Amino acid sequence: MYERGLQALQRRDFAASADALRSVIERYPDERELLERARLYLKVCERELEPKEPAPKTADEWVYAATVALNQGDEVNALLHLQRALTADSHHDHAHYMMAVASTRRNDVAAALDHLRRAVALNSENRSIARQDPELESLRDTPAFRAALDTPPAEGAGTKPQAPARGSRPKPRR
Repeated sequence: MYERGLQALQRRDFAASADALRSVIERYPDERELLERARLYLKVCERELEPKEPAPKTADEWVYAATVALNQGDEVNALLHLQRALTADSHHDHAHYMMAVASTRRNDVAAALDHLRRAVALNSENRSIARQDPELESLRDTPAFRAALDTPPAEGAGTKPQAPARGSRPKPRR
């Protein structure tokens, strides 16, 4: 039974392996060493059988993953997710806005201001959000920040329609 469990584990048939290992645990409760190994391998099987979250596929999903990473204080992964979002959609205003937030957290003022300017150019609503966003507080007194927000929208620019409403997108925890 134990050998069948190990063979199934090697084949990456985690369900069959887990069943065999559970049988070993039930049948041989007094075999301490065997039980320890069986339980160890059973944990491996159970971990592999747990459902995995699907990887983000769209720009909105990458931005959401970045927001989760930022909320966890993981700026490095947040930046990677945001770069993927911008690769998928270079005109995604929320990705640019979140890139400005992530860059501000990393004290990369030039990148933060560049992405903020793009976010505002793509969606004028970002102007008022940025004025009140505590994440951008450290930029607020810089002339470049004020210039990015005080510049009137370009002709034809305005509010970019988005599939989910802005309020439904998660923002980093404050």
